[in-house]
Amino acid sequence: MARKVLSLLPLLLLAAAGLLGLLLLCVRTRDVQEPSGLKYGIVLDAGSSHTSMFVYKWPAHKENNTGIVGQHSSCDVLGGGISSYEYNPSQAGQSLRECLDQALQDVPKESHKGTPLYLGATAGMRLLQLTNPQASGKVLAAVTQTMSEYPFDFRGAHILSGQDEGVFGWVTVNYLLENFIKYNWVGQWFQSPKDTLGAMDLGGASTQITFEISGDAEDPASQAHLQLYGRSYHIYTHSFLCYGRDQVLRRLLARVLQTHDAHPCWPRGFTREVSLQDVYRAPCTEAQVPQILTGRTSVSLAGSSNWTLCRSLVSNLFNQSSCPFSHCSFDGVFQPPIAGNFIAFSAFFYIIDFLHTVLGWPVTTLSQLELASKSICSHTWQELQKLSPKNNSRLAEYCAGALYVQYLLSRGYGFDHRAFRGVAFQKEVRDTSVGWALGYMLNLTNMIPADPPRLLKSSVLGSWVVLLLLFSALLLSALGLLLRQTLSSKSTNFS
Repeated sequence: MARKVLSLLPLLLLAAAGLLGLLLLCVRTRDVQEPSGLKYGIVLDAGSSHTSMFVYKWPAHKENNTGIVGQHSSCDVLGGGISSYEYNPSQAGQSLRECLDQALQDVPKESHKGTPLYLGATAGMRLLQLTNPQASGKVLAAVTQTMSEYPFDFRGAHILSGQDEGVFGWVTVNYLLENFIKYNWVGQWFQSPKDTLGAMDLGGASTQITFEISGDAEDPASQAHLQLYGRSYHIYTHSFLCYGRDQVLRRLLARVLQTHDAHPCWPRGFTREVSLQDVYRAPCTEAQVPQILTGRTSVSLAGSSNWTLCRSLVSNLFNQSSCPFSHCSFDGVFQPPIAGNFIAFSAFFYIIDFLHTVLGWPVTTLSQLELASKSICSHTWQELQKLSPKNNSRLAEYCAGALYVQYLLSRGYGFDHRAFRGVAFQKEVRDTSVGWALGYMLNLTNMIPADPPRLLKSSVLGSWVVLLLLFSALLLSALGLLLRQTLSSKSTNFS
């Protein structure tokens, strides 16, 4: 009897394997669409000083996952920001055509119709909306008309709030660094164990600071709650209007015209004819018009390379005389103590990069930043031109810029020497420009779900049919051999 069982064992195992395979093929599955190439999205970042266009791409079959959206191309629009067309709104739309024409080439023609196109305007347009709402509306209408003429899926031109600008920048940074969710080596998504990074953006008209906090903020206006991939994030964020690089330089210039004969932040030997209308027509400086300049249209102003006086002017930008909360940054604005590491981008990067590449300062500590600012503020115009002959447009402004970054981070936001070491000044992360634009597109296209992604497995229909036939043949062969052996055994017994 035992010999009979042993002789049938291989056939029984063969039949069991065939039956198990058929059962597995009958388990309920979900149809998963086969990868169908790339998808694209376009965002125009309409800043106060200029407009940039970013074209993003991602695999079409991973649209609701992460770690897969990257920058395909970019284009800088010639001229100033769209807010500079206050008195000629139609030209705001025309200025975008060169970059939009480039997008027609960068995105494959068959993908034009399904490619979302957005324009987000930031602090420059927020200021224009405050001072001249009618002009602001005409500028937005002009860019809307131009963008609607292109064969993309245009989804609107809007002015972002300061909070949105800060939050979307924070999302961009942590999305690119895979701090929300990661893709492991076996092909599964899992929540990243890494802490999120804070984000600091220095634009032309405003600056933003955003970082994760453990609970609710004392000031509800400075917090945001996000639900990303099944996890809740409490975010502190604040945008300081009139504290962007260009507006700070304008405010310093307005102050110099009130109280000084020369500009201490400009290099000695540098002279500029200053248009008073350009200085004082902005809402950030309109209250600073000095009486002694009434009736004049321009003033010739020279630099004096005076680091001490320039430092005094910059420090007076920050009002820290009162705080209605337990902790403030400046101007009575609530801010919890700095926590974690940060990425600083936009003008933060350009200023620090200039100090490093042109002057040779490493700028990894606050002390080095102070020494670098003192060094650049002591140079004459002729010396600076020799150091950087191809960077004349902003060359005279780096002294004030370096001091401003130093005071904003240390006295404004409260970075001490230890916390400053955790700040990385970057322009890109993984070949993608850092800024609010990517986070803005991810939000509007719902590409960051509130719940964690589910893992779905599937097989190609042809492969499934082959496996079905194979296991069926295996089972039938095993059953046939079993039947044959059984009949053979019976006939032997009868004989």
